[in-house]
Amino acid sequence: MEKSRLFFVDNLRILLIALVILLHLSVTYGGVGGWYYKEGQPDTVSFVVLTWNNATNQAFFMGFLFLISGYFTPGSYDRKGPWGFLRDRLLRLGIPMLCYDFVIGPLLAYPLIRVGSLDVEGTYLDFLAGYYSSFHLGTGPLWFVETLLIFAVLYVLWRHLAKATAPTGQNNGKMFDNRAVMILALAMGIISFIVRIWLPIGWGFAPLNLQLPFFGQYICLFIVGIVAYHRNWLTRIADGMGRLWLCITLVFVLILFPALFALGGALTGDTDSFTGGLHWQCLAYALWEQFLCMAMIIALLYLFAKRFNHQGKLAKTMSASAYTAYIIHAPVVVLITLAIRNVTLYPLLKFALTGLICVPLCFLLGNVIRKLPLAKRIL
Repeated sequence: MEKSRLFFVDNLRILLIALVILLHLSVTYGGVGGWYYKEGQPDTVSFVVLTWNNATNQAFFMGFLFLISGYFTPGSYDRKGPWGFLRDRLLRLGIPMLCYDFVIGPLLAYPLIRVGSLDVEGTYLDFLAGYYSSFHLGTGPLWFVETLLIFAVLYVLWRHLAKATAPTGQNNGKMFDNRAVMILALAMGIISFIVRIWLPIGWGFAPLNLQLPFFGQYICLFIVGIVAYHRNWLTRIADGMGRLWLCITLVFVLILFPALFALGGALTGDTDSFTGGLHWQCLAYALWEQFLCMAMIIALLYLFAKRFNHQGKLAKTMSASAYTAYIIHAPVVVLITLAIRNVTLYPLLKFALTGLICVPLCFLLGNVIRKLPLAKRIL
């Protein structure tokens, strides 16, 4: 119902998709991370600022999207039933994933090969022959969509196996407290560290393009989202809790990350110790990451529920287009950055310029695409 719609969650989804787009632009111009196209070597200031941006966003935004997805899963299942729910997930998640894997991804490789960003043996046709003869799903950013599909299937199986005990509906169940938040953050941090001893950040399960070093957080927060739905948590964060975790967020972002970055040797180029292995930097970073994740999620839920639980025409349009904007943002970002690659600008200025172009353009194109006849039922 319109009156009960959580507009602040819709607005949060807009913010999170915009941050995804900006992160990939940040990687393009010098921040740590992997992406289709990277432009040269940044100066120290650009590297530090963009890596700070990437680390902060990576700590929470995808986990937050999984939490939101988990939140809306039980209600969708209860309304549609198991087979209706699965059909809807296969349509809404499976078709975009396959379109990206078999059409958009291969087409996107062509300009990258032309500019030398993608190193392949032979011609573009040789690349296509190798691409289509190998097994891969969830390429590019569509790993997220693929993972949601996997989680949806697992959720249906769980509901089937736990018929008698699986909760249904919503009620004002026991609210989480600060102690529970800290325990969850600590647990996710330890899990992340243990996984990264053997599978450092950047390691992916190639056939499915899954970045397993982050999956401890993703799985936990998807489950938290399901529990949050049943106990009606998102609308019940008290002022004191919200303000506390907002202050903690600022401390973690503005003080602890620069200190960890400097003391851990990242300024001298040693970032590998943060990404994996038996290093104190890896443990400290994993704990920083997960505590910031929980702090940021609670702070944003509190702020948006209090200040942004409403939408005008523009916000409604952007909210409806957010999923499509996510699906198409990779080709938009790559083509825009390739188009201005010969423009000489300071990396941070180029990042800001392309951000002002790409974020609105992704939502604009998303709004156009989702209204196409074949896309209406999917997007």
